Amino acid sequence: MDIDQQLAPALTARKREHLYRSRRVLASAQGTRVQVDGKTFTGFSSNDYLGLANHPKVIEAMQAAASQYGVGSGASHLVNGHSVVHHALEEELAAFTGRPRALLFSTGYMANIGTVNALIGKGDAVFEDKLNHASLLDAGLLSGARFQRFLHNDVKSLEQRVQASDANRKLIVVDGVFSMDGDVARLPEMVDIAERHNAWLMIDDAHGFGCLGKNGGGCAEHFGLSEDKLPILMGTLGKAFGTFGAFVAGSEVLIETLIQEARSYIYTTAMPPAVAAATRASLKLLQEEHWRRDNLVQRIKQFRAGAENLGLQLMPSPTPIQPVVLGDEARTMAVAAHLEKNGFLVGAIRPPTVPRGSARLRITFSANHTERQVEDLLSALGDAVQANRGDSE
Repeated sequence: MDIDQQLAPALTARKREHLYRSRRVLASAQGTRVQVDGKTFTGFSSNDYLGLANHPKVIEAMQAAASQYGVGSGASHLVNGHSVVHHALEEELAAFTGRPRALLFSTGYMANIGTVNALIGKGDAVFEDKLNHASLLDAGLLSGARFQRFLHNDVKSLEQRVQASDANRKLIVVDGVFSMDGDVARLPEMVDIAERHNAWLMIDDAHGFGCLGKNGGGCAEHFGLSEDKLPILMGTLGKAFGTFGAFVAGSEVLIETLIQEARSYIYTTAMPPAVAAATRASLKLLQEEHWRRDNLVQRIKQFRAGAENLGLQLMPSPTPIQPVVLGDEARTMAVAAHLEKNGFLVGAIRPPTVPRGSARLRITFSANHTERQVEDLLSALGDAVQANRGDSE
């Protein structure tokens, strides 16, 4: 049997179970109005939370840097690809996070894989939330350490596992903001557990940076956690920052260890210098333009109040990620299609990204969404849910 004959039945099964993923073709910049597959929509499915991905100053910074430094970096950071722009961005991210050092990675997936595997291995233990991002779960499994998952955001479940471990090194790894539920990790309690049981705490704050904290510093700022409390802080640049890439911030020793040991840092080409320059511009905007977070908070509150009035099942999320749980995969796809027909683009999330029985619309907000756009979404959402009610309702 050839490769296609062996692979095709699984694809057919995915389609039958309403789990097949299809790519859409974006023909515009990110924004609250987007062109996808030849049609124009009001978009509620992007992670561009602060509306910086198409900001003129960010574009200008990237263009200027491309003119000066070229497009490709040409090599890995440790060969000949670590430019003055990369170095400046690392210093600015360190200052922004209140950490001594920061280290750029080409993607968030690579940052998580590289960091976890540089810090633990056989004889160690890693403890992860059941709803952690796939990159964190993969990192733990690849490390060779004893891999244990605890119940979602359940500190008792976590402590039971950490307390029972006799591993040489113990690493607790969690999302700061969970990407499919939108809720925030119980970090202060996890800090206490780590301190009591001589463990290290790492968070992936991909969805917290820019959105949480007075100055957009994410979960660490939100909870007031310094480097000694939260020693391993990872963030991505492709969401609220509006650009691309990732970083890890921490102590001098931590960062030097990653430079020496993180294979996904050592053995890959550095991000283009122009991307780093664009990120420097977005970081400045993120810190200066507080109105963006204020607008974002207002749109989230408006949506949650309206969704509750419609009787929709929301999750306890104070973040731009607002899931509407519908449960059934076919119904979720039907509601999303109904919204699309009426000009609204939202994400339909199904297993295995989320557990079976919890298929949902993943509605996300930007600082650039208007009050009217959210009102119109709520009206269309109410109609879509009513038109696609389940048999048991």
